[in-house]
Amino acid sequence: MKVVLQRVSEASVRVDGQVVGQVGQGLLALVGIGHGDSLETVRWMVQKTSQLRIFEDDAGKMNRSVLDVGGGVLAISQFTLYADCRKGRRPAFTDAAAPDHAKQLYGQYVQLLGEAGVHEVQAGIFAADMKVSLVNDGPVTIILEQDPRD
Repeated sequence: MKVVLQRVSEASVRVDGQVVGQVGQGLLALVGIGHGDSLETVRWMVQKTSQLRIFEDDAGKMNRSVLDVGGGVLAISQFTLYADCRKGRRPAFTDAAAPDHAKQLYGQYVQLLGEAGVHEVQAGIFAADMKVSLVNDGPVTIILEQDPRD
């Protein structure tokens, strides 16, 4: 499983011109599911997403989590995080999970973020053509990965 976290002052996602999810201060999470990912992988990623200290405290140090600042998370499914560009000019996505499996785990990621206490959890629409807008705060971008073989 791979998640790219971007600390944002605001983010939104549109499908067919309609806003389907938006948050103010918080995180934009681009979520990729790979072969072999499981509920345990998702739980680990939710814990990291919700507790990672990448928001500034009063001294200007990254010492607060999205939970600490009462921020939201906008989660967007993103199978292209599994692009393999080592050969040729067209990416291969063979390491991405099958759509049914990925959709289930993506849904669990969104649900478990709420259960972990994240103030507001919003999501895109799985497999839709989405237009994502954000104001990256910092900018701060963190890549989280957990290989199910680890």
